[in-house]
Amino acid sequence: MDFYQRLGYLILGSRLRRLSESYIGEINKVYQSLDISFDTSWFPFFYVLSNQKEVSLIDLSQQLQISHSSVSQMINNLRKKALVKTIKDPKDARIKLVTLSIEGKKLLKKIKPVWQAIENSLQLLEQRDDSLQELLFTLTTLENQLKKHPLADLILDQIKLKEEVFN
Repeated sequence: MDFYQRLGYLILGSRLRRLSESYIGEINKVYQSLDISFDTSWFPFFYVLSNQKEVSLIDLSQQLQISHSSVSQMINNLRKKALVKTIKDPKDARIKLVTLSIEGKKLLKKIKPVWQAIENSLQLLEQRDDSLQELLFTLTTLENQLKKHPLADLILDQIKLKEEVFN
């Protein structure tokens, strides 16, 4: 049993970050090997824009469950790379709509087969080990539980309980 496994829940965040960094690194290697200039951090934005012709920054923020400023920063980066463009909503000029540029659409055509290969590869791993079938369900359950019961609140409640017992 390695260090991370031995510490269990105590090091869950670090373990998830380590797994995430490894996963993202492997996928970035695939894009590099295929000579595709795409960073995995762009995936959520490209995915939404592949399914919606145009989307407001507010809608992107809500769909991706990240801050409006994070969305704005990413869209500005993608705009500098000429992969997206922003236009004013014809119904409300205060609202910016994001859409893929011609270059963004070309890139999307290159990356969609990679997305399918990623999906297929992870399904192969799942077939090799039945316990992986519950991974996505378990992650969703954990996310939902932490929304209902923020971890900081739970930890502070535990500390208060111990203080009451020892005081």
